Amino acid sequence: MSTMWEISDFDAHESVHYFDDSKTGLKAIIALHSTHLGPAAGGTRFWHYVDNHAAVKDALRLSRGMSYKNALAGLPLGGGKAVILADSACNKTPEMLAQFGRSIEMLGGQYYTAEDVGMSDQDMVALSKETKYVAGLPVTNGKVGGDPGPYTARGVYLGVKAAAQYRLGCDTMDGVHVAIQGVGSVGGGLARLLAADGAKLTIADVNQHRLGEVAEQLGAQICGLDDIMSVKADIFSPNALGGILNTDTIADLQVSAVAGGANNQFASAADAQSLFDRDILYAPDYVINSGGIINVGMEILGDKTVDEVYKKIDNIPIRLSEIWDESQAEKMPSAQIADNMARRLIGR
Repeated sequence: MSTMWEISDFDAHESVHYFDDSKTGLKAIIALHSTHLGPAAGGTRFWHYVDNHAAVKDALRLSRGMSYKNALAGLPLGGGKAVILADSACNKTPEMLAQFGRSIEMLGGQYYTAEDVGMSDQDMVALSKETKYVAGLPVTNGKVGGDPGPYTARGVYLGVKAAAQYRLGCDTMDGVHVAIQGVGSVGGGLARLLAADGAKLTIADVNQHRLGEVAEQLGAQICGLDDIMSVKADIFSPNALGGILNTDTIADLQVSAVAGGANNQFASAADAQSLFDRDILYAPDYVINSGGIINVGMEILGDKTVDEVYKKIDNIPIRLSEIWDESQAEKMPSAQIADNMARRLIGR
């Protein structure tokens, strides 16, 4: 494996921590990109990676994204991310989670975690027995915290509406055609909100049972995973894993805008320019999908209300419009504009 400094996704990260416990089977990485604005915050991903190198790259990319996301969301938090390297059967044991909680505690408050892919609010409860640096814990109605998925979905929904208004001039989503890739916690929540507004939906998901249920509930049209990115629609909304926007898929797009909750949507930095050259409006992923971390961040900060969470999420379209305006003025991809804004905020 290359040294850390030679990995393309290393971006002057403050620290990268490896944890390997043979007794519990825990193998994990916690990457801290920046604590300039406050302690690093970002979820833990439980995933089976093709190799260790892929896990390191994921932790590096995701932690940098969290620095940018927290900065542009106006949170006094830095950016960090953890990945637990699952085996091929994705076995997750109480002993493994307990050891991971102790690993977080060892960092002494430099990093706060919450749930991400493969992790639940009950997993956060397990971690909380070993460390106080955890959020996303179950809460009673009216309290800040809990599953960040619905908050992420709300932010993505507002961002999709903002994209429709900005590029299509649509004041409502009635009749606007949105192709949604992934209908899990975020994509499914987005689909339900859009359906309630009268949007036309085409959906795809690797989980065929879930796909069928959502389609039946909402009257959405089902599309194959290999075809969803070439559907002729108004907006394409990626809400699964990242790296899906590349030379080939960008060429296949038949939409006016891309606005979705998946992290790290571009396969490479050059692909942002390719999308811009096609005059397809792009909602930077870590801006549009920041609703979840806003909820988590408010939980970490304490003494916050759900109304304050929603008020901050409601600012997502405002930030997107600022980015799009500057993108037009500077003739520069919106992804690059957002990165520049975030870097200024974190002193890079």
